[in-house]
Amino acid sequence: MKTFSIYVNEAREHFGRRKGRKEEMPSDRSIRLIDAFSGCGGMTLGFVRLSKGSFKSMWANDVNTYAADSYNANFGNHCQVGDIVEMLASPTTRIPPAEIVIGGPPCQGFSLLNRERKGDPRKRLWRPFLEIVRRAGAICFLMENVPQILGSPEYEAIVTESKAMGFRVASAKLCAADYGVPQTRYRAFLLGCNFANPNGFFPPRRTHYDPSNGHDPESTSSLYVKKPLPWITVRAAVGDLPPPEGTEIRKESGPLDLHFGRNPTAKSLARYRAIPEEGMNRFDLQERALELTPGCWIKKKTGGTDLFGRLWWNRPAFTIRTEFFKPEKGRYLHPEQHRPITHREAARFQSFPDDFAFKGTKIEMAKQIGNAVPPLLAARIADAVYEMFTRGA
Repeated sequence: MKTFSIYVNEAREHFGRRKGRKEEMPSDRSIRLIDAFSGCGGMTLGFVRLSKGSFKSMWANDVNTYAADSYNANFGNHCQVGDIVEMLASPTTRIPPAEIVIGGPPCQGFSLLNRERKGDPRKRLWRPFLEIVRRAGAICFLMENVPQILGSPEYEAIVTESKAMGFRVASAKLCAADYGVPQTRYRAFLLGCNFANPNGFFPPRRTHYDPSNGHDPESTSSLYVKKPLPWITVRAAVGDLPPPEGTEIRKESGPLDLHFGRNPTAKSLARYRAIPEEGMNRFDLQERALELTPGCWIKKKTGGTDLFGRLWWNRPAFTIRTEFFKPEKGRYLHPEQHRPITHREAARFQSFPDDFAFKGTKIEMAKQIGNAVPPLLAARIADAVYEMFTRGA
């Protein structure tokens, strides 16, 4: 069986390199990049290391110290920690020149759970993002957020403000699985450009297809690259990993460092064993073991079909969030082992290579993994951005 690192490398070679390309852009001509609200750097990883373009990270910012530590461990010591609003108000803050600013302003204010929360300050953090664009003299920006932002009043305000700054904006909701990520995660992206029409380059063509929907891989559809590959499955992503050992971060190199388990209670373990087949969920638990089912689940007759769910071997994983180690939060049970997924498995479902360094506690690492833009998705967007820079100028 191929290891996941092989799948990542194959995707990079297959989709991230154009045949016949003579050489890479020399380092002194790299497209300078700033990552605002960077987290651990999933988006930077896609641009700088996994795409076909030559991008160079110049500056980054995040409010979380542990996320910044991870960013600096992987990309150099230039991610600054702090509240970006306060930093931009300080006369000591210098934003270096860059051609592109990328980033995902915190998105909880747009989530389905917070739609009625008016005036949520997290909805307005796109303003400092655009201020960074202005100060950097950037000619392009890429903003990531939850799909609910599209069509919202904030979205209209972002587009209006961007146009006032001289940018044309393209937007799309993308599924990570369509770009080689073993996870059906949907995110919204806004691509702004002041030297070309981004709609001619974005969204990027899909490199992978859902084999269950009857798609013809030989189709000439403009939505796909030539000869796309089928979605990457859970088995392809984590099937090579042995059962986890211990409950703490392991002091060894390689994928097993973050492949540790938990100490479930006897009741939790009984619940896992009561739904042994892949694809099962809380409704199956209620049907098979009512005495083990929480009362709140029994009262809630509808919704939440992925809660306490097992993954399928031959499908991508579902959206990985920050508490993926709690199966009551989503479809996070291993397809056959009686346990939730590990940090390493979650990182692979997000398409992080095994050699990416995460810093901090187990909880902080989980936040970084769940909050990140999947690097392979970012890489395919970076390919489209690079094409825009090389052809659209």
